[in-house]
Amino acid sequence: MPERLLQGLLDTLLMIGASSAIVFLVGIPLALVLVTTGPGGIFQARLVNRSLGSVVNVLRSIPFLILMVALIPFTRLIVGTSYGVWAAVVPLTIAATPFFARIAEVSLREVDHGLIEAAQAMGCQPRHIIWNVLLPEARPGIVAGFTITLVTMINSSAMAGAIGAGGLGAGGLGAGGLGAGGLGDLAYRYGYQRFDTQVMLTVIILLVALVSLIQFGGDRLARWLNRRL
Repeated sequence: MPERLLQGLLDTLLMIGASSAIVFLVGIPLALVLVTTGPGGIFQARLVNRSLGSVVNVLRSIPFLILMVALIPFTRLIVGTSYGVWAAVVPLTIAATPFFARIAEVSLREVDHGLIEAAQAMGCQPRHIIWNVLLPEARPGIVAGFTITLVTMINSSAMAGAIGAGGLGAGGLGAGGLGAGGLGDLAYRYGYQRFDTQVMLTVIILLVALVSLIQFGGDRLARWLNRRL
């Protein structure tokens, strides 16, 4: 069992690590587009802003369970399977990206508009304003938001693992191949189905420790960046 717990933890870390990297790389540009094309933005474009905002809102409104099921064909197309760690990366990424983009957007909008106007008055190009004003000033909020996103992704990864273990019943979605492995799979397969309270408690402790570690590290980094402003 210790080997299974270790493997489950490694699978969860792999899922979260791969997904979060994509979420960060896509979410930041997405947030920048939403901010800069909005009212008063440096690239003001109402149609682009509304269209992109609508897509983000739709994706955010879909519960992860339903989104994961709906994406099965797309997941198979991308990774060649709908079961396993890499199959879980697809729905995790698609679910978390709009969530993080909205959080990052809020942080970017909170940047003092006077700083942007001062940069424009000095003749700075839009790209310079983005790199030298918007992003540096919004870093603490973006880091704090990304920390929240990581915690949410851990919860979703546990749900994905439980579904893969057959958590929706025989012949249901679990049988259709939605599994992700990881700690959620371990908790359901060995903790719930076999009534092994020790396994269940161990998985819970591991998840709590992982979330606490991420939250602690994210908070410390956000405070450090805030002091440097």
